Amino acid sequence: MKRAPGVFIINAALTGMVPTRAETPFVPLTVAEVVADAVACVDAGASILHVHARDAEGKPTLAAGAYAPIVAGIRQLRPEAVICVSTSGRTGPDSAQPGLAERAAVLDLTGAARPDMASLTLGSFNFRREASVNDPGTILALARLMRERGITPELEIFDSGMVNTLRHLERTGEITGPHYCNLILGGVNTAQASLPELCHLVSLLPGSAIWAGGGLGAAQLPMNLAALLLGGHVRLGLEDCLWLDQGRTLPARNVELIGRVRELAARLELKPATCAEARGLLGLP
Repeated sequence: MKRAPGVFIINAALTGMVPTRAETPFVPLTVAEVVADAVACVDAGASILHVHARDAEGKPTLAAGAYAPIVAGIRQLRPEAVICVSTSGRTGPDSAQPGLAERAAVLDLTGAARPDMASLTLGSFNFRREASVNDPGTILALARLMRERGITPELEIFDSGMVNTLRHLERTGEITGPHYCNLILGGVNTAQASLPELCHLVSLLPGSAIWAGGGLGAAQLPMNLAALLLGGHVRLGLEDCLWLDQGRTLPARNVELIGRVRELAARLELKPATCAEARGLLGLP
């Protein structure tokens, strides 16, 4: 499924699990910072907000209690935004592998803290320094919990095997369309950030898929542009890229990463989808 004519979704991954204040002064870590950054990103053109929570020390946490004030805070100020929370299986070098209950806790949030979407990574893989472990049983359990709670999966795809998992879940009725997919390229151990790799992944997706292209590090902008040229949407943000330039001399803000994509998109006579338009494409109320 391609985007509506002239419109593309911007999915802003604000914080992630890795960036620290020592690496960049602009990564939002506290609840107030994440909410303020989310509002700025919506105002700059983002319609999906991919959020992670941090504890009081700035370390990543999957605790529902840490996510609740973030989601509710964004909802209060920008109720139309599509809010996606993380159920990540990624760990740090010295961290224990989170169990299903820990990863799924955020799916039980209700009221103003209830998310619209939740990430669902469709396979295990290695980052440069740590693993993202997503065994078949965990993937299936998370997919079922999201379906039971009416939460739309944000399907994270890093290589072609994960597309096969998507198709299997679709065939067995565990997930239903339209499917929103992030194609994230450029990892050391996953699909590389090239036009042939992106085209290959897109060619494998089911017809009901709504996909966004993203890249890690310096690959972010090229993959965003490639996605626009191929009729897709974009994923961007400090979770994946900390710099505005290839030489790593200009630390980025999330709104600046949005701004540079908007400039390119304008040349193609494309404009960011409003939150209402994104909700329509994704089948969200």
